[in-house]
Amino acid sequence: MNRTFWNLLLVSPAILGLSSVMSATAIAAEATATPEANQLAKAQSSESKIAEIVGEIVAEPVAAAPAAPENLALNSSVEAAQTPVVNEADAEKIASIEPETSAAALQTTLQTTGSDIGLAAPIAPASAAATEPLAAAGTAEPSPQASDLAVQSSQTEVAGKIEVPAVASTPATKVEIAQTPAAGMGGPIVPVAPQALPAQPSGTMSQVTSVTQLSDVRPTDWAFQALQSLVERYSCIVGYPDGTYRGNRALTRYEFAAGVNACLDSITQLIGSTGNLVTRDDLAILQRLQEEFAAELATLRGRVDGLEARTAELEANQFSTTTKLAGEAIFAVSDTFVGDGTNLEDDETVTNFGYRVRLNFNTSFTGRDLLRTRLQAVNTARYDRATATGTNMARLAFDGDDGSQFTLDELYYRFPVGRATVFVGPKGLDLDEIADQASTFGNSTSNGSLSRFGVRNPAVFRGPQGAGASVSFNLGSLRATAGYLAGDGDAPNPADGRGVFDGSFSALGQIGFFSRPFDLGLTYTRKYNRAGDVSLMGGVGSALANRPFDQSPTASDNYGVQVNFKPSSRFQIGGWYGYTKAEQLRGGNNDATIQNGAITVALGDFARQGNVLGFVFGVPPKVTESDVARNRNTSYHLEGFYRFQVNDFISVTPGVYVILNPEHNNNNEDIWVGLLRTTFSF
Repeated sequence: MNRTFWNLLLVSPAILGLSSVMSATAIAAEATATPEANQLAKAQSSESKIAEIVGEIVAEPVAAAPAAPENLALNSSVEAAQTPVVNEADAEKIASIEPETSAAALQTTLQTTGSDIGLAAPIAPASAAATEPLAAAGTAEPSPQASDLAVQSSQTEVAGKIEVPAVASTPATKVEIAQTPAAGMGGPIVPVAPQALPAQPSGTMSQVTSVTQLSDVRPTDWAFQALQSLVERYSCIVGYPDGTYRGNRALTRYEFAAGVNACLDSITQLIGSTGNLVTRDDLAILQRLQEEFAAELATLRGRVDGLEARTAELEANQFSTTTKLAGEAIFAVSDTFVGDGTNLEDDETVTNFGYRVRLNFNTSFTGRDLLRTRLQAVNTARYDRATATGTNMARLAFDGDDGSQFTLDELYYRFPVGRATVFVGPKGLDLDEIADQASTFGNSTSNGSLSRFGVRNPAVFRGPQGAGASVSFNLGSLRATAGYLAGDGDAPNPADGRGVFDGSFSALGQIGFFSRPFDLGLTYTRKYNRAGDVSLMGGVGSALANRPFDQSPTASDNYGVQVNFKPSSRFQIGGWYGYTKAEQLRGGNNDATIQNGAITVALGDFARQGNVLGFVFGVPPKVTESDVARNRNTSYHLEGFYRFQVNDFISVTPGVYVILNPEHNNNNEDIWVGLLRTTFSF
């Protein structure tokens, strides 16, 4: 035994603590601020072009309309017939305006609006009537909307004291909400800051058609009054069903500019298609808003153009629109110390360094189904070999040696049918995959138990498997599963005695109760192992438990009870019991009884959030009764490990497990296995 390895293993918790401090320092040093990508600041010189067109369209000042006071509240109700409307020719003139993108134009706009475009001096409302919120009567009820976009709330005061133009609004009428984005200006610009949005439950979103419904926007500013007048008639702002912008802050100038741009696009679409739905007064308001927020509009459009360019590049170079890659790599340093009398000439192995790499291609065609394609390469110590410990009881959870070649390890398709879930697969479909596990460590070979025995109940979840189908019914907390799996090697073989039904197979049925504090699984598995392919426990436990009648064809009835009690996220205790009744089918009429059991304990967030301290104590599969031979003594499995979560993608797990009385034989000395496992997820 390499004592240096064991010394390193013992001090590994201290090393892990030091490594976490060093990794945090390195990550902080690398997290330098990167400048924002070059934005296209398209400053729109609407002061000159739109003013010229509106000057042609509006022959006389709006304020000169007879019987109208000098300053009218924007939410006043005046007959639409008193105000001329814009025809299609006028619409073409406005739609033909191109934004000025030169740096000089942008500089001029910034100088006009102030150096700090996000801040402005407060102003007084135009009149007492202008401070009144718009009446909600007559507005359309919010209709369901699939879009989850919204203008976030934040508000600053508008610069300067502005004379509010007189506006004659149309009577309040029911508005049809557009289900498609406006086409006039390329669609509404909606700034989104995901980091500022709290998590929201999924579901159908509704459209808010009134500014008064957006409770976090104050109705005291001229800009609010102007936008209110436009939104009530053209339904050009989308909010959330709770009537807020999802935040308790004021509306920023950039977010307000996005609302202005949305109304601009909506109005452009209307006058471009019908030519008789937009009043001159609304055009005047929209022109003033454009001039007031020209710099913000240019900045937003530059950001949108940058996002569109990056999105186009991603779409052109993406691997697939339906497939995602989920990878995992394990580095494992391990060693054993073995006493005399365990099939070894020496009393120890040597320290070795192995790995396992998995590439999972997860494909979904409907959003609810899954086509899993897994490639795997593994080369990790097999301690069951005669050149190592010579017993299955010492095996690692993720061992294997395939010559360092990537092979197809798993291929199956999962899809829902009503309340049921169906699995179909020709390769790598396992018993523990089709049935839910009541497992303390999540049935994981990469982040859970270190040993093969400590992962799951071998009586019901190990055996011939790989190709077949299953169906699971979800009845709330109750789940029922039935499945049939043939062995990987037999399913594609057309020879006599092989194939899906004549070769080795496992048929599983399970009733489970799964809730937040408690999981319970009652499982039955019928196994058939053909001659030459007998391994009842899937390479776990004693050699006699796997082959009670040597290589004679064997059938077995296997019963399992799995329990996991979860009083809190920091503590879980569970375990399992497995009972097997095996029958020799050829060369004799013999029976055998095999039993195994384990208790598992997990302490979550131990010493640090995300870390797990785990223990496993159990009796590996043992032949307790047999017409041929039985295990007269009892082996015990003791295991402890500590998983240190470096970050969301890297974990380091040192651990040790010991087998007392290996192969259920008191004459065998104990076997110690030490392991340092590092798991990378990507």
